[in-house]
Amino acid sequence: MWKTYVKRVALGFGAFVLVLSLVAVLLWRQRPDLNAIDWPAPTLASVSSADAVTVTWLGVTTLLFDDGETQILIDGFISRPTLTEILFDLPIDNDAPQINYVMNEFRMRRLAAIIPVHSHFDHAMDIGAIANRSSASILGSESTAQIARGAGVPEDQITVVNDATGFDFGNFRVTLRPSSHAPIGWRGSVPMDGIIEEPLLMPQPVSAWRMGGAYTVIIEHPQGTALIQGSAAYRKYDMQNVSADVAFLGVSQLDSLGKDYAELYWQHTITATGSHSVYPIHFDDFLRPFGEVALPAQFIDNFETTAGWLDEFRLRWDRDASLFMPEFGVPIAIFSQPESEPPVEINSSDES
Repeated sequence: MWKTYVKRVALGFGAFVLVLSLVAVLLWRQRPDLNAIDWPAPTLASVSSADAVTVTWLGVTTLLFDDGETQILIDGFISRPTLTEILFDLPIDNDAPQINYVMNEFRMRRLAAIIPVHSHFDHAMDIGAIANRSSASILGSESTAQIARGAGVPEDQITVVNDATGFDFGNFRVTLRPSSHAPIGWRGSVPMDGIIEEPLLMPQPVSAWRMGGAYTVIIEHPQGTALIQGSAAYRKYDMQNVSADVAFLGVSQLDSLGKDYAELYWQHTITATGSHSVYPIHFDDFLRPFGEVALPAQFIDNFETTAGWLDEFRLRWDRDASLFMPEFGVPIAIFSQPESEPPVEINSSDES
């Protein structure tokens, strides 16, 4: 009798696991279409002046600024852990061949500074490996410094930033303003919060990269000013005395925080700074191999919803601003944008 009972339980459990697996696969495959986001293309460097300041988006929030003389790298995430490695918190290491390829392919030969917006793995995983292949300084929190030290970066290439101090690199002036991380963890917490207390020797599981302190990065140049907000967080009125021409706006899981939060995020970054050009970043699936751009599964992050909100906020608060979609690996001339077509007017019933 008990054998029959055990057999039935085992069969029932197996069926449950099978159904659960099928549901998980279906949810994982249900992804918004990036092509459905109907925003104008930015000005490519190839059709702009030779001395234009360019930015090349390299996935997530990794951005390469270049004025022809000096390069500034925001973040450094080239190695891509797999879903299994993340779920089971397995040790991961820098992908040296991929890093070598990317630095050569995108001509990172005049790199002066590497600046992670915070110290999670999807922002700072490869900063030490990149710094060791260049003479670039690493700027950031003490946790960022520990990542660099773990990679053997010389101490004179590491700068810990505790306040909104400006740093000059060629014609660029970079200011790191203490900021926050989006509260996208359990019950409004910050995922993998805390600090890295000692040099981070590779390999390590992704949980070893703690947030460590976040920054809003302001990059000034004679041609214009850019703001980089890597995580969808804001501090009320913190940007009221900051003026920016271009904003790179982290939007990862912004839809999970609700439309009211998202609108305040827009107001305290875009409206407050007067940015005329807005680029979303951190909207892509960082589990894909470097160079492959796809949106995350809809149940994790619905970027189509977020994009619709951004269109509404632009119309409501900043009609002179334009939304642009960056294209992976393509240099864009950020301070010479084309006139964009205004989005379709929103009915009053849609705004309620």
